[in-house]
Amino acid sequence: IIDPSMRNGIVGFKPTVGLTSRSGVVPESEHQDSTGPLARTVRDAVYAFQYMWGVDERDVYTKNQTGNVPENGDYISFLADKEALKGAKFGLPWEKLWTHAKPDQVSRLLEVIKLIEDAGATVYNNTNFGNLDVISDDGWNWDFGSTNESEFTVVKVDFYNNIKTYLSELENTEIKSLEDIVAYNYNFTGTEGGYAGINPAFSSGQDAFLDSLAWGGEKNETYWQAVEFVQRTSRQEGIDYALNYTDSATGENFKLDGLLVPSGLSITYQHAAKAGYPMMTLPVGVQSNGRPFGLGIMQSAWEEPKLIKYGSAIEDLLQYKCKPLYY
Repeated sequence: IIDPSMRNGIVGFKPTVGLTSRSGVVPESEHQDSTGPLARTVRDAVYAFQYMWGVDERDVYTKNQTGNVPENGDYISFLADKEALKGAKFGLPWEKLWTHAKPDQVSRLLEVIKLIEDAGATVYNNTNFGNLDVISDDGWNWDFGSTNESEFTVVKVDFYNNIKTYLSELENTEIKSLEDIVAYNYNFTGTEGGYAGINPAFSSGQDAFLDSLAWGGEKNETYWQAVEFVQRTSRQEGIDYALNYTDSATGENFKLDGLLVPSGLSITYQHAAKAGYPMMTLPVGVQSNGRPFGLGIMQSAWEEPKLIKYGSAIEDLLQYKCKPLYY
């Protein structure tokens, strides 16, 4: 759940892939999966996160955090109040991100941006990703381009292998592979889906499972080309490109303290997921249908301290809380 702010008005904190262990978590993709806290406030989320990060021998990706965490390992110390916004520099990736924001959210989101500026921060518009050509006008298409440029190529291969590893550790089920999952769904179509159009709750059946099954988990050249493409376009040519800003008036080049984005827009959290980069979402308003929505802050790998600092500062500035919705 990348954007819990639009689900029930709470803070979501997704860390860099490799900062928290995924051991024991139902997987989708080893390149994108990340575990992080959900909480009513940024402070509560960070207190939970403080006991989530660290190296776990059962998750090899966590070894990448060595040398990339604060010297004292104390993330709580980065919590701040609204005074921290003085002198901060944020960017708005406008093209194909803010241009696709939901109309009934934009006015409140821009009101929040103005409050952040009034608190002493500078917000630069059009800090766009450098690869807008790989983003469709309808938002992000995860199967965009040929198969060696597709996010789904990575996910369907990872899922086949990762779910088998996860299931192999369970002792309370005979389901041990994607083949077993697909067969189960066919056997119990009435409750689980399986065939397209038979169960109204699953109109597509289990098409993504079948695509993953057809590939068979082979990490061939096409797969590795897709991994490289997805990471390059979301990292160097995407988020990192937008964060490295050059002021056209002064010619000064500097790294922004974060990218402010409408968090309910799929392209924002999908870009962070593909990159394996951290993102924090803050509830800032409620739509006409009663559903909360949020403002997201995106950063580069291992920049959790900045997300904590400025996420807590913005929260302190707004003093905004949503009443959770219960279903």
